[in-house]
Amino acid sequence: MSSGSMMSNVGNSQVYEAGDQRTSKGSTDAPAAFEAGQRNAHDQLDSKDERTLGNKLAQAEKVGQDEKQRAKTTVDPTGPAKAHGNEPSRGAQIDAELQAEDEQTFKQKGKGSFGPNV
Repeated sequence: MSSGSMMSNVGNSQVYEAGDQRTSKGSTDAPAAFEAGQRNAHDQLDSKDERTLGNKLAQAEKVGQDEKQRAKTTVDPTGPAKAHGNEPSRGAQIDAELQAEDEQTFKQKGKGSFGPNV
């Protein structure tokens, strides 16, 4: 007989190690139903979605945090670089200048809204 625990008459028994024939535990685990699916595939706060109330509340918190984070970076284009102790890129500096010009223009116009003033 061949050496090893496999009782095969074909090939070298060293080729057929037990680890090669089994799948890892991580690859067989399916994601949770709430986390499954393609990202941004539909409206996260859809009222007709069949998610539990807890999952809807958790998603609403995530959306709120994302909006707050996005608002922080849009206030100052040079903010992320300064927060990390780096010099802002030329593009960020230009964005800051353009933003300052826009704010000044809106202040001169009055309300700062688009369209006719009613």
